[in-house]
Amino acid sequence: MNTIFIAGHARLPSGMAARSMYETLTITAEIDKKYGVIITANCTLATEHGRDFIHHLLRGHSLQDGVDEPAEAMKEHYLGKAGNALLSALYDLYRQYEQYRESLD
Repeated sequence: MNTIFIAGHARLPSGMAARSMYETLTITAEIDKKYGVIITANCTLATEHGRDFIHHLLRGHSLQDGVDEPAEAMKEHYLGKAGNALLSALYDLYRQYEQYRESLD
C-alpha cells in the first residue's frame, strides 16, 4: 500500500450541532507516502456539505511543503463556527505526519 491514514483532533466550540455528537473535531486524511500529498480528507463536521468542502480544500496539498498553505485557504474560505477547531485539527494532523516521517529515519 502506498498511502498512510492520519487523524488530527481538536476541541469543538460550544453551541455547534456537531458538539452534540462529538466533543472533538477530527480531520482524517489518506496521504501518499512518497510525496506527502493528501489524496482524500474527511472531518466530523455535522453536515455532508461541510465535510465535502474540507475534502476539496485539503485534497492535493503536499504535507512535505508544510501546512501553511492549506491553513491559509481554510482561514480564507471556511467561515463557520468550527474554523479554529478545524485549524487546530489540521495542525495536529500535520504533527502526526511529521512524527511519521521522523520514524522513518
